[in-house]
Amino acid sequence: MRDWNARLESRTVTPEQAVACVRPGSRVFVGSGCAEPVLLVTALAARPDVVDVEVLHITTVGNAPYARAEQTRRFRANAFFIGSNVREAVAHGSADYTPMFLSEIPALFRSRRIRLDVALVTVSPPDAHGYCSLGISVDVVRSAVDTATVVVAEINPTMPRTHGDTFLHVNDVDIFVHNTAPILETVPAPAGDLDRAIGRLCASLVPDGATLQMGIGGIPNAVLASLGNRHDLGIHTEMFSDGLIDLIEGGVVTCRRKTLRPGKAVTSFVRGSRRLYDYVHDNPFFEFRPTEFVNDPFVIARNERMISINSALQVDLTGQVCADSIGTRFYSGIGGQVDFIRGAARSPGGRSILAMESTAKQGTISRIVSTLSEGAGVVTTRGDVHTVVTEYGIAELRGRTVRERALSLISIAHPDFRSELLAAARHRRVVSADQVPWPERGRPYPVEYESNQVFDGTEVFFRPLRPADERLLRDFFYSLSPDAVFQRFRRPLRELTTAEIQDQCSLDYDTEMAIAGIVREGEGERIVAVARAERDRSSGVAQASIAVAEDFQGRGLGTWLFRHIAEIARTLGAAAVSGTVLANNTRMLNLFHRFGAPVESVRDGDTWTITLRFAVGDPNPPPPV
Repeated sequence: MRDWNARLESRTVTPEQAVACVRPGSRVFVGSGCAEPVLLVTALAARPDVVDVEVLHITTVGNAPYARAEQTRRFRANAFFIGSNVREAVAHGSADYTPMFLSEIPALFRSRRIRLDVALVTVSPPDAHGYCSLGISVDVVRSAVDTATVVVAEINPTMPRTHGDTFLHVNDVDIFVHNTAPILETVPAPAGDLDRAIGRLCASLVPDGATLQMGIGGIPNAVLASLGNRHDLGIHTEMFSDGLIDLIEGGVVTCRRKTLRPGKAVTSFVRGSRRLYDYVHDNPFFEFRPTEFVNDPFVIARNERMISINSALQVDLTGQVCADSIGTRFYSGIGGQVDFIRGAARSPGGRSILAMESTAKQGTISRIVSTLSEGAGVVTTRGDVHTVVTEYGIAELRGRTVRERALSLISIAHPDFRSELLAAARHRRVVSADQVPWPERGRPYPVEYESNQVFDGTEVFFRPLRPADERLLRDFFYSLSPDAVFQRFRRPLRELTTAEIQDQCSLDYDTEMAIAGIVREGEGERIVAVARAERDRSSGVAQASIAVAEDFQGRGLGTWLFRHIAEIARTLGAAAVSGTVLANNTRMLNLFHRFGAPVESVRDGDTWTITLRFAVGDPNPPPPV
């Protein structure tokens, strides 16, 4: 019999005998998430003869019996990330919360700033060489088992054997127990309508070849479900759940184009169903690493096109993010949010996204607020935030002024709260006193009207205008020649007032629609064309206009954009598209006549009023030319 096998047999005891190593005043680490050693935790909490035992962990999924009110004298939980099983104890002051970046927790153990006397963990059965696997949770468990004075391992045959920095030899374990009950599972949260809307918007920001970080829950699952048409996505994430499996099996997630650990989906832990555990079992596609590697911002930044997607409880109008508390009440933790936001910011082509529903408590509270609630902690600073997404749209904050940030965030707040947010922003002088208000009704930002097209080798991204596009729209106006301005506005204009610019950007996306054609210039953007359509509710006729930068005229861009805005108008219920065009504006006149629908032309002096009437009952728009 091999030496390690003899050690295993000689050191295998009952759970009650195993936890006898815990002494009064001990610090005990408990394995993470669904890898919690249930038998050991139960036996520890049942001990009547210990006092002042500190139990440390990140989120655990089990019942946390040591955190119950009657256990206060004997145990005190210390959570680096607050789960639902210890939330009340923390709120009542009978348990502790240690706010830390997840990437830095292992250093606390390795430096012995926090000394661990005992580590209680779950492992897979040993292989032929005596190596057990930490399975689905490596995260901070790796550093705990490496530094604890006593390591107690609960061997469970339902724990997957995972690849990476997961292995623990029998000779490095002091005490063993056996448990044949299935390890803990979490049922993936189904995505609701709001989750799906947010998921589609987030997915629109993910390019082919990107490397993703996301959490678990309705919104992350909805993002993954919206990525079915992408190619060669990669994974470098603190955690994931079942939603990733379909993308891997569908060939969307290949990790081939990753610039760090290509061909490997890198993670530190997973939580989900038995299907997920069976999928990662002995699967070399997955590489489990501890958080000091996975969550290190400098490591994360080595992934090009790194896209991080995290959540928030509140975002104020300047971009400050509260993610771990509701007012003074601690709710969750810092976790890996800041790690990945900063890593993605330093990644070539990277982007960080904060995704959340616009409201909480059945729509009674706005998550976008004028100022954070009293006592709310800033997890992510206003200087770190790139992009915020709600079901109402996308707010780009990076490099934007406080005024632009406020306008962007108000535009994606729930319509019920926009007026009071704008009033508060005016009161604080965050925006100008004469800021144009948003429409009182309308629809969320319509991501379905976004499109990438190529004209003479130049890619142009078309999307609806947003309130924060004032700067881009102003630059576009001043780039137009006096003749182009006269053709567009039918009068000479030397400037657009702030109110006029704001009005053009403040759309309800129902009766008013404006589509901008945008090209990239380095890391900046430039509007090269704008088409507008405004539908009159009584007549059903949409008034249309279009302007194209001179260096993009003659490429077919105007023709494509005119068809696009006309088709959108019809989709929104317009019976016709009409425009008042100067008689010498042959380009615009030709656009109307080339559309293919019946044309009515009425001349009044030096202008034509051109009207296209859509065929009644025809659900299919004419194809682009």
